[in-house]
Amino acid sequence: MYSQKAASSLLSKASTQPYDVIIVPGVPFDGTKWDSTMKGRVYWSKYLYDHGIAKNVMYSGSAVYTPYFEGKIMGLYAEKLGIPKEHIFTEIKAEHSTENAYYSYKKSKLLGFKRIAIASDPFQTKLLKRYAKKILDPSVGILPMVQDSLNKAYPVKPNPEIDFHQAYDPKFVSLLKRESFWKRFRGTRGKNVDVKAYE
Repeated sequence: MYSQKAASSLLSKASTQPYDVIIVPGVPFDGTKWDSTMKGRVYWSKYLYDHGIAKNVMYSGSAVYTPYFEGKIMGLYAEKLGIPKEHIFTEIKAEHSTENAYYSYKKSKLLGFKRIAIASDPFQTKLLKRYAKKILDPSVGILPMVQDSLNKAYPVKPNPEIDFHQAYDPKFVSLLKRESFWKRFRGTRGKNVDVKAYE
């Protein structure tokens, strides 16, 4: 994963020229409250928005392992934290990290965004860097979370209440039931991408 020194360097470079949109990959939601991973990613997106590094945010994730669209859940939390609704976008087709990157990038381009970055925790951004640069576009930015900056900006991180029923998928069937292990494995490697999506 990215070291905090490397993450701080990338953040410093990004601060000189803001991104039109940042892509934030999803995390499963259990129907009660967000977990620490989702909380960290949403607060990181808020940091990047509040500091003018991101003009817009796209949260990505389908209803994969639980009956809630991850992208919509994160968007609801982001709005409660103060990111204006008109600057929040969601992508709800992705079922793997590589698909989060691919589909969100395609949708961002469709919406007219030019400067695009992926923003997440240091582990996931490291995993997605090669895929993003090789498969999507070498210009895609990578913004791993800088924990010190995040804690300094938000020493207290409230847990807002959301109406999670807005993100419920009544047709949900777990990915574990829909796909074999090997198909899921291919998915994590970006081999199940629908290349016609968001054309």
